[in-house]
Amino acid sequence: MNVLKVSIVTPDGPVYESEVEMVSTKAETGELGILPGHIPFVAPLEIGAVRLKKAGKTEYVAVSGGFLEVRPEKVTILAQSAEIAENIDIARAQAAKARAEQYLEAKRDDIDFKRAQLALRRAMNRIEVYQNR
Repeated sequence: MNVLKVSIVTPDGPVYESEVEMVSTKAETGELGILPGHIPFVAPLEIGAVRLKKAGKTEYVAVSGGFLEVRPEKVTILAQSAEIAENIDIARAQAAKARAEQYLEAKRDDIDFKRAQLALRRAMNRIEVYQNR
């Protein structure tokens, strides 16, 4: 069976390394599905889940933006932050979501508002990935 090597790396170090059958994720241009032998390209990633199909199961990793590099036999994701679904501290993610929602309700200045929107998206992504594990 054809497989791809996948590496998910953050500034803190590697988060995920394995061989998988398919990688699915969301780039700024839309949803991507990558199989072995895919043409090479680089794309910026959105905050979202990386779905990794392996041995008939799907593993999930939450990423907070970054870049995806695809080569025919290897996919590398350079993420600002990334967490494997099983490692997500759900209580911490829910607390971050609540804080961001409170901040957004207060409607402060534009810069902090955008920061709170991003924090909310990251927290919701982590919660969703955790629930899909």
